Amino acid sequence: MLDWSLERYATEREWLILTGDADVSLRHIRRVRASVEAKAALAGYSPDHDMTHEAPPGFNVKGMSTLYDSDGEVKVQWVKTNQNKEQQEIAFRAAIEAFTEDLPRVELIPMPETASDQLMACYPVGDHHMGMLAWHRETGEDYDLQIAENLLMGATNHLIQMAPACETCTIVFLGDFMHYDSFTPETPTSRNKLDADSRYPRMVKYAVRSMRYMIQRALTRHQTVNVIVEIGNHDLSSSIFLMECLSNVYEIEPRVNIDTSPMHYHYFTHGKVLVGVHHGHGAKMPQLPLIMATDRPEEWGQAQFRYWWTGHVHHDQTKDYHGTKVESFRILAPNDAWAREKGYRAMQDMKAIILHKEFGEVSRHTVNPEMLK
Repeated sequence: MLDWSLERYATEREWLILTGDADVSLRHIRRVRASVEAKAALAGYSPDHDMTHEAPPGFNVKGMSTLYDSDGEVKVQWVKTNQNKEQQEIAFRAAIEAFTEDLPRVELIPMPETASDQLMACYPVGDHHMGMLAWHRETGEDYDLQIAENLLMGATNHLIQMAPACETCTIVFLGDFMHYDSFTPETPTSRNKLDADSRYPRMVKYAVRSMRYMIQRALTRHQTVNVIVEIGNHDLSSSIFLMECLSNVYEIEPRVNIDTSPMHYHYFTHGKVLVGVHHGHGAKMPQLPLIMATDRPEEWGQAQFRYWWTGHVHHDQTKDYHGTKVESFRILAPNDAWAREKGYRAMQDMKAIILHKEFGEVSRHTVNPEMLK
């Protein structure tokens, strides 16, 4: 009897053979099944041998010891793992290729001769979920890697054109820029299964290329570009990888500054303005003002305008807490099947926020997917 749990360890061709949808000999079926079962065992899955504790993504099982009681039941089990060098190498090569390939061509905006040092343009990017798959018959809209890239490029072009000529801008990726964190399409902590487009290396390629596009486009409008890559619950390790890679790519570009702090809370200032950034999966919104005051007591005391920007919930939500405006942002991506089933119907958009050194937020611009069609 076929173990359907083996599907995630098989290639598309192997699964067709195992399910009888390919015209091959019985001997070939047995060889394919043995191969798939071997891959599953390396990952820690072989229930016939009491192996049910899968290794984390990117690791292989290198050894297992099992202690049985007098009834033959498993009493204690030790699992030893090591890093899966093949999967790591594939991911690294995909990232290197994405960093070295040409950017999509656009009509560049000349750098303005004069720019305001009083204003800062900020571009918060809500959870983009690069790599998520949605089918319009099931969710109302389609979404895949190409659509995700096109949406972000279009929104970037529109908002940068609308922004005034500011000397400095800050791009804030609010977390969950990538939909999943490994070769297995699932959330890294809860292991919830996700609808994924394509493969992990291709997702890495699109994610890196999209981030580079935003930075390059911002450089045509602003003299200095600051970048924050917030850590989300879908991309706990990938966000660290992305911020370090961006830092290396732009290390000889004096006009680009990448914040590489691995903390889950980031801050920046502009005159009398203090902004905190957090994905939103850790502390709740009412807790954030006190966290800001504790983390940045000097800047807190000097600031007249304090803001927290978060993602995670995929909808606009704003409230004042103790002299601090806490806000969550909508996203450009549509609902996936799970969110649609749960009844979520948040609207989609992306914003540019203009901060003044003396007066705090003075304007904002909004773009939605309908405007980009």
